[in-house]
Amino acid sequence: MSDKSSVEHTSTHHSVTPEAFRNGMAGLPGTVNIVTTDGDEGKAGFTATAVCSVSDNPPTLLVCLNRGTSVYNVFSKSETLAINTLDQGFDALSNLFGGKAAMQERFASAQWETLTTGSPVLVGAAVTFDCVITERLSVATHDVFFCRVVDIKQQEKAGALLYHQRQYRQLDAI
Repeated sequence: MSDKSSVEHTSTHHSVTPEAFRNGMAGLPGTVNIVTTDGDEGKAGFTATAVCSVSDNPPTLLVCLNRGTSVYNVFSKSETLAINTLDQGFDALSNLFGGKAAMQERFASAQWETLTTGSPVLVGAAVTFDCVITERLSVATHDVFFCRVVDIKQQEKAGALLYHQRQYRQLDAI
């Protein structure tokens, strides 16, 4: 098939509505993470399920952030971030970082430390990936941050907080 035929065939497909897409995504379970940074603009953090492994050589993750969020400006200027994967029982903290609370209130609600980059690392997270942002890509309403992992802190036996069908689900530790 020629490139032109491919393009023509693809162009006949219809898009789903944003509502249909969100409803479909509700059926895709996601690990709940709090993504944090502490740069020139100060501390910031948000709740995300849009986190994914890209490569193990070099160790790289991606994080998606809506450009319309209150934290976007801080993250768009930051060079580092930490991806704090939540253990079971962190529902309230996830809601706080996913809502409209002030940054000071968000960070005052938990204990934090730092690893290599200086980004806030949640004490008690199942695993934290401390990262340097290596690339940004704008796609539709979001920016995709490609993050090289420079340090990891992990609990030996942790559970996980998942989000599925618009509800939190607890995955017990093994």
